[in-house]
Amino acid sequence: MLRVPSEIAADQFESLKIQELTFVAYRSDVYPSKNEVFFEENAVIYVIEGEKRFTNTESDVTVTKGDVFFIRRGYYLMSESIDESYKSLVFFIEDKLIKDFVDQNIELFPEEKKVSYDNSALLVLHSNDKFGKFAESVLPYFKSKTKYLNQFLKLKLHELLLHLMEFDNDDKLRSVLRLIYRGEKEDLGYLMQNYYLKPLTISELSKLSGRSLSGFKRDFQEQFGVSPAYWIRSKRLSRAAFLLKNSDKNVSEVAEEVGFESISHFIKLFKETYGKTPAKY
Repeated sequence: MLRVPSEIAADQFESLKIQELTFVAYRSDVYPSKNEVFFEENAVIYVIEGEKRFTNTESDVTVTKGDVFFIRRGYYLMSESIDESYKSLVFFIEDKLIKDFVDQNIELFPEEKKVSYDNSALLVLHSNDKFGKFAESVLPYFKSKTKYLNQFLKLKLHELLLHLMEFDNDDKLRSVLRLIYRGEKEDLGYLMQNYYLKPLTISELSKLSGRSLSGFKRDFQEQFGVSPAYWIRSKRLSRAAFLLKNSDKNVSEVAEEVGFESISHFIKLFKETYGKTPAKY
């Protein structure tokens, strides 16, 4: 689903999971801080109260009460507003569910329709009162005991995507959904340049790339000639060497910035690579 920052308390979430589909109602009354959050799956977020700012390597958007937006899986910097509590309804949607939706509504995705693919990870769509009523209709299911909960929520998911397509005047979302339906894979060079400094596992990187773990390792080896772990370590050490020579940061600060949790491990690897300790370098 998503990796939650340690400073966000568990009781700030009210969540509901049914099989492969997760709905999450998230509310925060704490003083806002910037949190890095990893979305393992695509998500749709509807802002009920307050505002939030999302930043990644491609996008920087602020959403406020009433906004709804589609966010592609990835790593984001998030912060709440200072003067208001923040409350949102979040729908996490795995690729399989999107493929099922497109399959059942294939007439809405004609092959001959030319749509320009926007590589932006955040697509903000302006909702209306009708969507607000839809969001309200989902909330009772958090306390529902019906044995048909899974079936009800899958219908709600399809209703959600139909609402979003209705707001999608320039067909950007339609384009993204079609790419997911086709199983398009991310370019590995582009992906790694954006994420090699982030604290992501190889498994999480493979998920972001749209590949299985074995497929990710195989494609990576073919493209770069080394394993993902070796490539990431080399890139991080190279970045560390640059920072040590061109900034005022100390060894601990550099190690943290390039993704090493253990300073002693960083010093050991750096010396093996450059023949000197970071301090002497």
